[in-house]
Amino acid sequence: QVQLVESGGGLVQAGESLRLSCLASGSTATINSIGWYRQRPGQERELVAIVNSDDTTTYADAVKGRFAVARDNAKNTVYLQMNFLEPDDTAVYFCYGVVRRGWNAASRRWNLFDQWGRGTQVTVSA
Repeated sequence: QVQLVESGGGLVQAGESLRLSCLASGSTATINSIGWYRQRPGQERELVAIVNSDDTTTYADAVKGRFAVARDNAKNTVYLQMNFLEPDDTAVYFCYGVVRRGWNAASRRWNLFDQWGRGTQVTVSA
């Protein structure tokens, strides 16, 4: 099992920066990809940034050039550095991981499962 715990959320003003951290515990070696989603008020959860299993990164268009995601395997932590924050970035930010759990002999692939943290609130005032 894998547990994900976020920290670092808070209230900032537009233009400021914030860094979120997600500490993974448990069977961390089974984590394929890990990153961040967010849910803005009244909207569905959406991808923000993720470190893929091949260590490439993927970003939502809305955050490209402003946010940076990084994974530190030695610390079992993934970070989200958020710069030039805007009021529209106000959301609950969730740590998200894709976890391998069990080998599927029929498909010759690992069974993959989603793992979520509980979220951390980020509020950006104008």
